[in-house]
Amino acid sequence: MLGCDPSGRYLLTAASNSVEDPDVCGICSRSLLPTRYVYVHAATYSVVCSRGCFRAAHRAARRALWAVRRRSARRLVVGVVLAGGLLTAHQGPAHQPGTKSLTKAARAAAKDPGPLAPPPGWFGPEWPPTETSLLAALGRDIWVHPLAGPVRRMPRADSRVFGAVRPGNRPVECRNGHCGVDLGGEIWGEHIYAVHDGVVDFVQRGPNPDRGGSFVRISHRDGTVFSWYFHVAAIPRNIERGVHVKSGQLIGLLGDTGVKQSAPHLHFAMSVKQSKEGYERYMDPEPLVALWPLRVPIVGTDTGMVSLGARVGVPLGSALRGAGHSRPAAKPARPRAGAKPGVPATSSDGNEQSDSGESSSADETEAPSTDPASED
Repeated sequence: MLGCDPSGRYLLTAASNSVEDPDVCGICSRSLLPTRYVYVHAATYSVVCSRGCFRAAHRAARRALWAVRRRSARRLVVGVVLAGGLLTAHQGPAHQPGTKSLTKAARAAAKDPGPLAPPPGWFGPEWPPTETSLLAALGRDIWVHPLAGPVRRMPRADSRVFGAVRPGNRPVECRNGHCGVDLGGEIWGEHIYAVHDGVVDFVQRGPNPDRGGSFVRISHRDGTVFSWYFHVAAIPRNIERGVHVKSGQLIGLLGDTGVKQSAPHLHFAMSVKQSKEGYERYMDPEPLVALWPLRVPIVGTDTGMVSLGARVGVPLGSALRGAGHSRPAAKPARPRAGAKPGVPATSSDGNEQSDSGESSSADETEAPSTDPASED
């Protein structure tokens, strides 16, 4: 007897003789019982022994059907891609310039030869580095402003810029005497941060009224660049000579030690030393602090994050050399007998001398001014 279930699958009992009956099940290979089931799909059929084998036959047929459909879909996708590539318009050959254009280009190249190629086997920056190459390298490096944001602190008056008038015998590169820039002063005791990774080169604690008060000097880039931080109110105990510091690490608190006639502020200076045998020269740090990222404290915590979104500062510019302020360059001073290594010596005029012989006193005293906040 032949029947049809609701899903369209055909059933055949043992009493029917319209289909050749095999001896074993087409799915599990067991001997067929008196009741048999026939699964018909397209032009093929399978004789099974139970409803479970009947459903297994149906699933196998559906898998075979979907495999055929997937192969057809892949062939269709490949055909569409190939047809799209063949039918898409392609750009023709580039326009070949005429003889006149080639002549003009050759003349322009002859007028502007560009930078000279280094000899074979040579590479790296120029040596010894010039002031221009040092400024370019510092601008590309990751440095931070010595005072926290979100407001960028820059020199507020002409007496705070590099090269402003200061008394005494100062290095010739400091123009009229001021070898750094004066920053901040709004908050006494605010944090001062190391501007870059380096090694603490010198720490001055205790009274130092005539030479900038308490200060810290950090060596960067293997002793070729130095940063100075004067008038520090307090210095952490872990800041000692030879200690490695990270960019943005706390190295002191802003104060007024060594300040003569002004409010608390940070006297920040930078110096470069092109070689171990060369002299140490001060440079104007104002164009750099105008660009360096700011370390912005997180409210309610002791941590902070470096922000690149701070507005760029507007430098006032270093002071011009005034008439009657010609200053001879400092000369190397002989080390005193029994002097401790690494401690700056003292010249005859009372200014500190670095190991290279250049005056390292960044601001100590200055002439009175009508604006007391603008003085060291």
